[in-house]
Amino acid sequence: MIPLQDILPRRNPPVMTWFLILLNTLVFFYELSLSTVEREVFFKTWGFIPAIFFDPYFNFLVGFPWYHKFLTLFTHLFIHGGWLHFIGNMWTLWIFGDNVEDRLGPFKFLFFYLVCGILATMLHSFIYPNSVIPLVGASGAISGVMGAYFLLYPLARILVVFPVLFIPLFFEVPAFIFLGLWFLLQFYNGLFSLVLPESFGGVAWFAHIGGFLAGALLYKIFCKRKCRFYRDEYTFFGSFFDIDKP
Repeated sequence: MIPLQDILPRRNPPVMTWFLILLNTLVFFYELSLSTVEREVFFKTWGFIPAIFFDPYFNFLVGFPWYHKFLTLFTHLFIHGGWLHFIGNMWTLWIFGDNVEDRLGPFKFLFFYLVCGILATMLHSFIYPNSVIPLVGASGAISGVMGAYFLLYPLARILVVFPVLFIPLFFEVPAFIFLGLWFLLQFYNGLFSLVLPESFGGVAWFAHIGGFLAGALLYKIFCKRKCRFYRDEYTFFGSFFDIDKP
């Protein structure tokens, strides 16, 4: 299932979501301006490498200053490895970010986004502490947004497309089903990647898992409004929706 949009109104323009998409876009087009060698250096310099963070000797061999590894906790969240990686992440952020930002407020949303991204990276690094492969992408932070959406708006309708024999089928599913299935897919892929790294490698599954769990556990800390349930015609079952009315 490929998500196309959520059918959920918002009260305020998602300025921070727009800003994050713009910043990621500027960085990505800068990457495209680099040669292949320069791009590889860029990834290794500003991507997050677990071994640099957790192996002092490797960090010494690489020669970066002590503060550089902390900078890459943030910088790697704005780097992407290709068009599919970039478009998939930005599309997902656009679908789920605006409503979560609406609930948290723009600046709390930014802080929440970064915290989820860092915690996602930490879980990935805990699983692969000696990895020298740069971790890049906003997936961990966006997974945190999805985790918050999962609990804030469980009955929101998500319009998805499902190709069957090259025929696209369009239908709506409640958010808790779509995001729940998405999380289970990340979880099982993460487990299989431990035993079959050749088949399931190349994707930071545990960053997705860590980000989603971080978002689901921490969103209430950042929530600027008390979460209450109201009736709303936009719910999947026409029953209850976790949204404040103006």
